[in-house]
Amino acid sequence: MNANLLLLLNALSTWYMIGLIWMVQVVHYKMFDRVGEEVFARYAIDHARLITPIVAVPMLIEIATAAGLLILRPGNLSFAWAVSGLILLVVIWTSTAALQVPAHGKLASGFRPDVYSTLVTTNWIRTVAWSIRGVMVGWGLWTLLPVRA
Repeated sequence: MNANLLLLLNALSTWYMIGLIWMVQVVHYKMFDRVGEEVFARYAIDHARLITPIVAVPMLIEIATAAGLLILRPGNLSFAWAVSGLILLVVIWTSTAALQVPAHGKLASGFRPDVYSTLVTTNWIRTVAWSIRGVMVGWGLWTLLPVRA
């Protein structure tokens, strides 16, 4: 695969996830406490079922292309740049598996204010990490732009 294409796919998947995570953080999660206790468990189950295909493919593309950038980097992007991007993804995936997925699992049995608060608070880990990745891959793309006089 061409190194420039690898970076482009990585950037597209990263920026897709940035838009999604910010929408979830500041809109979707903020409204969980407004659903109502009588229907919340079904809502939480449906949320998990419906969001999985929306996030799974771009997340897999992002981590695969980030790993590929360790080997095949365009321009003068450094190995340290690629490792830093992959480390951020490890943080994101670890947070997802250790914090957000278990919180969603608990909410599937009904609304619990403590679990809801933990979900919203800990999701900032992913929101910030993806935002930093966005700056990194944006800078990576910027370095490839031709210089104009």
